[in-house]
Amino acid sequence: MLERIRIVLIGTSHPGNIGGTARAMHNMGLADLALVAPRCEPLTADTISRASGADHLVHGARTVETLEQAVADCTLVVGASARSRTLPWPMITPRELGERLPKELAGPESRIALVFGREDSGLSNAELQRCHAHVHIPANPDFSSLNLATAVQVLAYECRLAWLAQQESPAPDTEPAQPLASHEELEHYFAHLERTLIAIGFHDPAMPRQLMARLRRLTLRSRPERMELNILRGILSATEKQANGETPVDHGEPDPPA
Repeated sequence: MLERIRIVLIGTSHPGNIGGTARAMHNMGLADLALVAPRCEPLTADTISRASGADHLVHGARTVETLEQAVADCTLVVGASARSRTLPWPMITPRELGERLPKELAGPESRIALVFGREDSGLSNAELQRCHAHVHIPANPDFSSLNLATAVQVLAYECRLAWLAQQESPAPDTEPAQPLASHEELEHYFAHLERTLIAIGFHDPAMPRQLMARLRRLTLRSRPERMELNILRGILSATEKQANGETPVDHGEPDPPA
């Protein structure tokens, strides 16, 4: 289970925090680290010092330019958030996150990303809207700012507790779940949805009124399976053809869109 949990750091500005994150991960048995557009050199003497023997995780980390690249294959993306936002999103505690892990990782293709933002500004609204849920660490409200590596340690600890509980009481065998849509597949769907809504005159990009953000929240909350998403994209394709004056053809169950 732990090997399918990825820690994603966005725009990290202090190499020591990358090293501290690697140490926190290694303490709890996590090993998958991704760095998104770091604002510092990831591997420095400070990184090695703070990693305290876990610098192999930094050496093996994948560095990418966007959040989408870092979580493309993930079926659950959870963003760490310390601030309330104008558009409320599903919010869970670290303990609730841990309790969800066994079910979330039941499928062989399932993978989870825990996303942490910049030290000075956290995650942007656009980044948070690409997460299925937000996790908030209920720290002292009078002094709630946590060091990045400390925040990672808290969530990694809850992941390990969930893993230990699963070792002691394995879940009974059940029918294999249908694979959930990955982050990459969902992003293709959202682009297709927006394009179709514009084509039929339902969505005006000049006056968005948070329409796509609300549809994004609705879809991510429902956790669609891959086949369900293919059905929705088939409906969108038929709608586009109808809007263009073409006659949609009923093919029954849709094939995965190209």
